[in-house]
Amino acid sequence: MKQQISLHNKVVDYSVRRSNRAKRMRLAVYCDGNFVVTVPKDFPINSIDKYLIEKSKWVVSKLDFFEKLNKRQKLSLGDDGFVVYKDKALKMVTERLTELNNEHYGFKFNKIAIKNQKTRWGSCSKKRNLNFNYKILFLSPRMRDYIIIHELCHLKEFNHSNKFWRLVAKAIPNYADIVEELKLKGLMIG
Repeated sequence: MKQQISLHNKVVDYSVRRSNRAKRMRLAVYCDGNFVVTVPKDFPINSIDKYLIEKSKWVVSKLDFFEKLNKRQKLSLGDDGFVVYKDKALKMVTERLTELNNEHYGFKFNKIAIKNQKTRWGSCSKKRNLNFNYKILFLSPRMRDYIIIHELCHLKEFNHSNKFWRLVAKAIPNYADIVEELKLKGLMIG
């Protein structure tokens, strides 16, 4: 559900997501400028604006940060970037995924697909298919490896539990640093 609120003389658009699993309100500002408020299923809607006003400084600072970063880091690949780079990305991901999986895990998976996703670097489906954003091709090798390892680990742990992160740390002990770096970079390529 799309909403708007005025925070520090700035009109802010946000989406409200109700979740059966949420225990409290969660605010997320994404690198593409999307702002999502996740709340428990029965959370009163009038409490959301009140909380956003309390957290307005944080919200506006994050939105401003990503807006400036987007302008500074944007690398234009043109409208046909996906078509041009899809096969190269598939080759790189397939080779690296095979190496990392053989070296650290030995997990079984089905298909590897390259997509033109707007908000994700990768995903793992319940059918054991691994999907990667073609823009992974333009990241540093350590960032690429982290994304590949992250999705590989979802084959064993289909969540973000402590078990999942221990599995990631088996191959990339400093994964937290890379996660922060990726948050800053976002999907600014393209």
